[in-house]
Amino acid sequence: MNSTYEGFSAEERAAMKEHAQAQKKAARRGSRADKAAEAARDMLAKIAEMEEPDRTMAQQIHAVVMESAPDLAPRLWYGMPAYALDGKILCHFQGAAKFKTRYATFGFSDLAKLDDGAMWPVAFALTEVTPEIQAQISALVKQAVR
Repeated sequence: MNSTYEGFSAEERAAMKEHAQAQKKAARRGSRADKAAEAARDMLAKIAEMEEPDRTMAQQIHAVVMESAPDLAPRLWYGMPAYALDGKILCHFQGAAKFKTRYATFGFSDLAKLDDGAMWPVAFALTEVTPEIQAQISALVKQAVR
């Protein structure tokens, strides 16, 4: 093979820097309640910075996730909106602009209880968030936390 590894893309390096900054910021925060509130504010601010249609989809997903599983803690994960259960990421939204892809994704970590036989999906491509998609996301989030 003649191809050579050129390392991480600029977008991947930026995501890693965002993650490191978020980790440092979290370490400096005060009480647990202050940390949770500030993490949620940071995530909502990041959503507000997104380009359309990612911003609208992220806002809709945030509303669905918080309604479906209010015990999940919103926070940033590599610069993306994510939701944690007991301090560990359960699901996240990745806008299409984040890594210059043709669609956004909503994905789950291995902590999500989505098991269905020997193989099941853990990430879903999104081009829009319709009421039907909101219902599907709600059902998946509820199943993931059970």
